[in-house]
Amino acid sequence: MNPSQEVISRPATRTPELPVRRLNVMRFGYAFMGVGLVIVKWPVLIRDAQSLPVMEGVVVCLLTAMSLLAFLGLRYPLRMLPILLFEVIWKVLWIATIAVPHLVSHDLNTEGRQLLFNCSFVVVIIAVIPWRYAWKAYVRTPGNAWH
Repeated sequence: MNPSQEVISRPATRTPELPVRRLNVMRFGYAFMGVGLVIVKWPVLIRDAQSLPVMEGVVVCLLTAMSLLAFLGLRYPLRMLPILLFEVIWKVLWIATIAVPHLVSHDLNTEGRQLLFNCSFVVVIIAVIPWRYAWKAYVRTPGNAWH
């Protein structure tokens, strides 16, 4: 066998499957995220895409893509878990590093307050993520070989 075709074997550390009820809770999170983005971002993309400043256009396109991936999560809730994790991470980072310091210094403008309100719905996504499963799947399970 050619060394480049060699299969690397590793101990089987298998993450457990989740019960259907738990998968359906995740599906609620994907639907919540997807529908919310359809309501808020799709009209902006369809109606105003060409008039948006470059970075606003990037954000609208990124979030529209996220909504499509969230809908894919309805079919594959465990495979699309990184989308939910991404949603939590970016919102928690924004709240912690941008919103809270402005709130503390009492200079969060109206746009920032609206974004903080919208980002606060991340609690729904936090609630539907199977954190023990995510820990086992992404932290405890060995990664793929690098060579």
